[in-house]
Amino acid sequence: MKKVILLGGSGSIGLQTIDVILEHPDEFEVLAIAIGKNIQVLEEKIIPHHLCTYYHVASKKDAELLQAKYPDYTFSFGDDNLCQIIEHFKDDVDIVINALVGVLGLKPSLKTLELGFDLALANKESLVIGGELVTDLANKNNCRILPIDSEHSAIWQCLKGNEWDDIEKLIITASGGSFRDLTRDQLEKVSIDDALNHPNWSMGSRITIDSATMMNKAFEIVEAHYLFDVPFNKIEVLIHRQSIIHSMVQYVDGSVMAQLGSADMRLPIQYALTYPNRDELKVEKRLDFTKIKELTFEPLSNERYPLIDLAKLIIERKGNLGAIINGADEQAIQYFLNGKISFLDIEKLIFKAVEEIAYIEKPNLEQLIESDKLARAFIDNEVEKDV
Repeated sequence: MKKVILLGGSGSIGLQTIDVILEHPDEFEVLAIAIGKNIQVLEEKIIPHHLCTYYHVASKKDAELLQAKYPDYTFSFGDDNLCQIIEHFKDDVDIVINALVGVLGLKPSLKTLELGFDLALANKESLVIGGELVTDLANKNNCRILPIDSEHSAIWQCLKGNEWDDIEKLIITASGGSFRDLTRDQLEKVSIDDALNHPNWSMGSRITIDSATMMNKAFEIVEAHYLFDVPFNKIEVLIHRQSIIHSMVQYVDGSVMAQLGSADMRLPIQYALTYPNRDELKVEKRLDFTKIKELTFEPLSNERYPLIDLAKLIIERKGNLGAIINGADEQAIQYFLNGKISFLDIEKLIFKAVEEIAYIEKPNLEQLIESDKLARAFIDNEVEKDV
């Protein structure tokens, strides 16, 4: 049995990871689950399954209340103490699943690799912010980074049995997000509810907005660069409205391998957890080619989605740019969700943060985290000026 720690258990990826684990009770033993602030989800959707006896929450108050209510379980707390979970179980754990959102996931990713464990990664910020630190540590300690994002899992599957030197390019597909049929002018007046209405996927609020701005795809380009050691000029993004082909790999002989499947995140989650095996996955509907009317592909317009250009900037300049862009993006999205700024203000604020916040060529971990904080503070100040 693989012994796992799940970080970010109350989010969309976390809950679907729990579904996968529950489907294979003889393959996984859960040592600990970190759930943050969502105590209702913990009590209604996680604790009833009796997956483990160790849980980690955000606040001391919640931990104390839960400890009194569930005396047979152990509750720890604190966002700064997530790495201590991995330390606590370092003699037992086989794989750490990082489904945290934002910069919070960076330190646990580094701690996992530092201690020599495999990392199943859904926290894209680990690579966007600290790509060089993360990959250097993985290589040094001979650890595997197993991608959970559907696009990167697809590339990973298409690469199996082939040589890296034979790659001509990676082709990442994008649905186009909630506003794929709107013009730039029409984006001026879109609502929060409209932005959260993704046409194909059911995801958390931040990633859904990132999908609409295409920042999510820019981050996925950066992830692909680090995961597969492929330069920016060998990574292409295509708009694929049906979200059936999740990504493709084109080889030097012109052959293209694609991974297809239904829009179900449990597939890439399970592949990462059971690798190198491929277990049965019970889904409501298998992909039925007789019912697919068309598969369409469109070039991605940088004018329509200007944030996609930031991928090249992060990859080629590196430094603290990923931290600045991530912090600015996350903070701007929160203001949009709170009704304080418009949809197009998100990208304007991010570009302004890139221009104004000091670039650091060779940042250490502390400087990366500080750059993320500076970006958030910068967005706060910019929004307050306009209020």
